[in-house]
Order: sequence, then structure tokens, then C-alpha cells
Amino acid sequence: MLNLKGLIAAPFTPFTDDGDIIYEQIPAYSEFLARNEISGVFINGSTGETASLTQKEKMKLTESWTSAIKGTSMKVITLVGGTSYHECVENAMHGESYGVDAIAIVAPYYFKPAGPQQLAEFCAKIAEKVPGLPVYFYHIPVLSGVNIPMYDFLKVAAPMIPNLAGVKYTHENFMDFLSCVNFEGGKYQMLGGYDEVLLPALATGCRSAVGSTFNYAAPLYYGIIDAFYSGDLDMARQLQLKAIDMIRLLGKYGGIATGKAFMRYIGFEFGGFRLPVKSFDPSMYPQFKTDVQSLQMEEWFSK
Repeated sequence: MLNLKGLIAAPFTPFTDDGDIIYEQIPAYSEFLARNEISGVFINGSTGETASLTQKEKMKLTESWTSAIKGTSMKVITLVGGTSYHECVENAMHGESYGVDAIAIVAPYYFKPAGPQQLAEFCAKIAEKVPGLPVYFYHIPVLSGVNIPMYDFLKVAAPMIPNLAGVKYTHENFMDFLSCVNFEGGKYQMLGGYDEVLLPALATGCRSAVGSTFNYAAPLYYGIIDAFYSGDLDMARQLQLKAIDMIRLLGKYGGIATGKAFMRYIGFEFGGFRLPVKSFDPSMYPQFKTDVQSLQMEEWFSK
């Protein structure tokens, strides 16, 4: 089992203007994340546009990231989940062969599991093929459409999946979250998944989080963590509010694709998003830049 700590970035996938992946950008990208004290990467996830990638592309991204971080302390978790557990098994075994530190599984989002038993059975089919790897479940009902309480899932999955390590929890139900944190004496690691509520997650026992905005504002979130653990809750709240103000710009300019505009702001050109996600409109960048500067948070951006 992994003892994950600190911030784990969910990387963007760099694309050319024609929509091809620029794998060659990953080494410099990984060095940048490491320089900003990112402790790991959660690849092939929502931010990386996994649902829009081919099986071969996911595998090549896994190969590229594991090669880029080799010899460092950074961890690699690859999302292998999807609608076919056979493909998930293929991705999991491929990731294991290239040295990933853990895998994650998302609920099948077309034919959806009816309850925790069916969800656990689906995950077990994958986990049993990589018994030496920690397995995390990726709970993101806003995208998967599967909103099974994770406390109910853990009760069923715990005896069924020996290598279950925890849950990446991208949801706002802190009653469920806290119940999971304390399930079986805190055996399973609960990874925060919503950057805008990192502070409440810390208060309920979260010790590590996965986020897209960690790519470009890691110092801000480490500021929240440091303030929380030092007992300066007023500062922690102020910094969390600053993160919320930053995140509001994602919605203002169209959603998840705006993350790549933030990456452009700090020096990375990663192209657009694949359809059906609407890419950030380049003509809006000057206004976006003005809005970012109005946040007065230059000290909190990754460098």
C-alpha cells in the first residue's frame, strides 16, 4: 500500500493543433511538477481527457510518464477504468509492466452498476489481475453518473479486493468522506478530489489530494496545507478562498479546457481539448490574462 502525502497533479495531455499528442513535452512537464514539490501524478484521468483517448494513446502516455519520472520520488497512478473491464485489465497489466505505483478504476459509465455489490465485482475483476499493485477507486459522480456512497462500496469491496488502497473522492459529501476516512480504523486512504474544498477535506482527515489546478498553483495549495497544520485557520480560509476565486475563472471561460489557458499563463502551450469538450477560445486569452492578474496571486503560481 502507498502512503501518499501532499499534492498529486492530474496532468493535462499536450496536443498539437491537429489533435495529436505531444509526448515529447512530458519530460519537461514532469520536471516542472517536481520542481514545485508535486509528489505524484494521476495520469489518464479526467484532466488528461482519458475518455477521449484511444487505448494505444493511454498506454503510450503511461510509458512516457513512467519514463519521465524514473529515478525521482514522484509516484505514478494511472486510471485504467472504463466501460470494458477487459480493456481495464489490459491497461492495468500494461501499467504494471512499466512500473506504475498504483492504478485507479472509475465506475463504468454507460451500463452503470446498480449498487455497491456490482461496482465492487467490476473493480475486483481488474484488481485481481495486478495483485501486487495498490488499487484506488475513482469516485466522480458528476462525470460517471454513478453516485454510490463510498462507505457502502468499502463495506462490500474491502473483503473482496485485497489490494484495495483507497478512494480518490471527487465529490462534496463530507459525511460519506469522513465515514470512509474512519472505516476499519482508517485502513483506506481517502484522496481529496475537489481542489475548491481542500480545506474541508483536510479537516476530515485527508492527507493527500489529486487536482488539476495543482498543475499551475501548487504553492497556493501547499500554503493552505501549511496554514492548516500550523493552526492558522484564518490564513487557511483566506488561501482557500483565493483558490476558489481562481477556479471560478474556469467556469467563466468555459470549463475544464480553461486549465490549459492557465498552463499557457505559466509558460506551457498544450493546445486544445478534444471534442466534445469545447476548447478555450484563443481570442479570449487577453481578457483571461487580465482576469488572472486581477486575482493578485502571482506569488502562488507554480514557477
